[in-house]
Amino acid sequence: MTVETLPAKDRILDAANRLFYGEGIRAVSVDAIAAKAGLTKKTVYYHFKSKDDLIEAYLASRDQPNLTLFKKWFDEADGELAEKVEAIFLNLAKSARHPKWKGCGFLRTAAELANMPGHPAMKVGAAHKKKFEAWLSDVFNNHGIVRSEELARHIVLLMDGAFSTVLVHRDPAYIEAAGQVSRSLVTNASSRNI
Repeated sequence: MTVETLPAKDRILDAANRLFYGEGIRAVSVDAIAAKAGLTKKTVYYHFKSKDDLIEAYLASRDQPNLTLFKKWFDEADGELAEKVEAIFLNLAKSARHPKWKGCGFLRTAAELANMPGHPAMKVGAAHKKKFEAWLSDVFNNHGIVRSEELARHIVLLMDGAFSTVLVHRDPAYIEAAGQVSRSLVTNASSRNI
C-alpha cells in the first residue's frame, strides 16, 4: 500500500511522524502536515481536534514499534543476558550513525513540552519509558536477578543519558560506552545470583 492509498488518518500520522521527528513539534505547523499528507487542513482537524491531539497520536504511534524493535535486538543478539542488553545499545549506536537519526522522539518531545507537564504527549512518553523499564525488569527477574527493578532503572538512565549526550556531541560512541556500562551492571547483578 502506497502512502497515497492509505486512509486519511494514517496519511496524517505518517506525515506527522516524518515532520515532527525530523524538525520538532513546535517547528511544524498543521498546514505543513496537511501538505505533506496531501490533504486539507480541514481534513487534519476532522481526524484530530487539535495539534496537541496530533502530537499525542504521533508519540503513541511510535510506542509499540520502538518497544518491539528493542525486544527484537535483544532476542536476536548472541551471548548471555549482559551481551543481549548491550546489543540494544550497539544497535542504537548503529541507528545513530544514520544521517536522518534525530535521537529519541519521546525525549525530544518532552524537551519541547517541558513547560507543559500535563500535556497528553508527556503522558504517552512517560508511559513508553515505563513500559521499556518494566519489560527490562521482567527480563531480569526471569533470569533470577535480585533487585531487577533497580537494575532496569539503571539501564534506562544509561540509555536516556546516552540519547541526550549523542544529541549534544553527535558521537554514537557515547551510546556504545553506555552499552559497555550496562553490560558490566548486568554481569555484576548476574554474578551475585550464582
